[in-house]
Amino acid sequence: MKTFLSVLRSEWLKMRKANIWLLVLVSPALAAATGFLQPKIEELPEWDWLFTTAAAMHAFLFLPLLTGVFAAFVCRYEHAGGGWKQVLSLPVSRTQLYLAKFAIVISLLAITQLLLLAVVLIVGTIRGFTSAVPWDVFLRSVLGGWVATLPLASLQMFVSVAWASFAAPLAINVIFTIPNMLIVNSSKYGPYYPWAQPVLSMLPKGQADYGAFNVPLETLLFVILGSFLVFFASGLTYFRRKEI
Repeated sequence: MKTFLSVLRSEWLKMRKANIWLLVLVSPALAAATGFLQPKIEELPEWDWLFTTAAAMHAFLFLPLLTGVFAAFVCRYEHAGGGWKQVLSLPVSRTQLYLAKFAIVISLLAITQLLLLAVVLIVGTIRGFTSAVPWDVFLRSVLGGWVATLPLASLQMFVSVAWASFAAPLAINVIFTIPNMLIVNSSKYGPYYPWAQPVLSMLPKGQADYGAFNVPLETLLFVILGSFLVFFASGLTYFRRKEI
């Protein structure tokens, strides 16, 4: 455990020195701008409307993209100049290293989600919302969106470890993120598409009632957790057997 915490601390220090923190701020900042500029729909509860407006583009586009960027970034240093050999020459197991890198990825995603929630609360306060904040809806959506990134983060970690190119995993992630708008219209394929799972989990129920948004939450969670275990186990197994 002590060795794992040391590896985790080392990985965290790498991220602190990088410009990756700027990317954490991008999506919440755009969500804030959207919340300020978008005219309110009077028929909807004000907080629900604001959260859906701010979270829609975040969950459809930026959250899947950031997942790929974070996964590629934590492997970037090791792919350059034989870094894997240097790291693995230390008294640390491959499993501990893989777990530490994955923990950094999901921690950055958690920070992004919390910043989005903070932005929604700040924008709503500035706009003078007087109704009670629906904390149960907000926390369930933010947590659900984070949990829904776990399969995609596992898959992207697998790809980023396997390919030395920094750009290739990002290009693949972009290619598979773009069809999200179409995939969520399908209740048959949407729940099984890792890039669509965050938006299906984040948007409050009742704000969208078509396609994969009609899939029961229990079914969606079962698919998310199942695919997470498959992708994570596959990536870890590959990394443990990979020739460095």
